[in-house]
Amino acid sequence: MARFKDVLPSQQGWIHELARAEIHPDAEKLLQLGGRFDPQQLVEESTIDFLMELRERFTEFARVFNGYSESNSRFQDVKIYSLAQTPADFMLYRNHVKLVVSNHAHGLIQLAFAQHLRGTLAVDGQIQEAQPQSSTKDLSQPNELIAQVGPFQDVFWTFQGEKVTAEQVAKFYFSEFVRSTRDFKHSKSNNQLLLEQNNSLLKEKGLNI
Repeated sequence: MARFKDVLPSQQGWIHELARAEIHPDAEKLLQLGGRFDPQQLVEESTIDFLMELRERFTEFARVFNGYSESNSRFQDVKIYSLAQTPADFMLYRNHVKLVVSNHAHGLIQLAFAQHLRGTLAVDGQIQEAQPQSSTKDLSQPNELIAQVGPFQDVFWTFQGEKVTAEQVAKFYFSEFVRSTRDFKHSKSNNQLLLEQNNSLLKEKGLNI
């Protein structure tokens, strides 16, 4: 059970507003601060908060994951970039593939796989080597998280009607992104080297191949 001191500062903003209104009640009326419970504004604020929490989760996962890459010597790092001219949108990038996480519309966060094709950005979902075997989520099309406002002016996020957390979303999509962008060059080169070694042994024994 979460303790009060564990609550994120962004989730305590209403307390500060309540205290300021207590000190300056006339200012609250003048600035119409009572509109803070406007559902549209609540959703907009929650969208930014959820995107920022997603990025924090992805960033932490990438930090730990990249720690095993030994500066790209063993495999390519996962990199995270902000999207220009957006308040909180971002993307993951590795091996010419992107996972774009964006506020696609009001109350809607979209997660979409994309890749570069001849200098253009193609969003077609065809970049994956394999579909996840244990998941019913279709990654061939952009997936959407939808905000809903609860009975006590709280906003929660859903996927296909089910309530989800940033931790769940980030864990699933980071795993799928890593699998989808896995570089098979090393395994292919190792197989080619093994084949060449076998051919050399056969030639030494006087066998034609």
